[in-house]
Amino acid sequence: MAKVPNKPAMIVTGPVAENRRARYDYEIMDTLEAGIVLTGTEVKSLRQGKCQITESYASPERGELWLINAFIPEYLQANRFNHEEKRPRKLLVKKKDLARFSQEVERAGNTIVPLKLYFNEQGRAKILIGVGKGKKSYDKRETERNRDWNREKARLLKHG
Repeated sequence: MAKVPNKPAMIVTGPVAENRRARYDYEIMDTLEAGIVLTGTEVKSLRQGKCQITESYASPERGELWLINAFIPEYLQANRFNHEEKRPRKLLVKKKDLARFSQEVERAGNTIVPLKLYFNEQGRAKILIGVGKGKKSYDKRETERNRDWNREKARLLKHG
């Protein structure tokens, strides 16, 4: 009888959740990739591609960086060992980066916004965060106007 070799576990890479609204509401000045501390059921829920980071933000507290208000739904197969859906989650960043981001938040009144949650090549969950300055309504209109003009320009060059 021939043995069947073990298949390597399939590692899902790529984006799980993206905060597209962040670039519309904030002017992103600096970005950073951070690790995120998760429980087993949270990772399984993320692997199913279910997560929302649109309403969330990161906050430096007690010398650590925390992801607040990120929604990771319960993993249905884990009955009593499930996680809390909107619990604060610790972000793993270097002390130098934490000091830089904390200083930006305190000094200029900026916000640390999550931009994208994804799995890297090693299969670890990472989050791309950015320091953002809130846009005024006229800035948002200008951004929209520029986007429309660029779209129109591309259309004219394509047909012209």
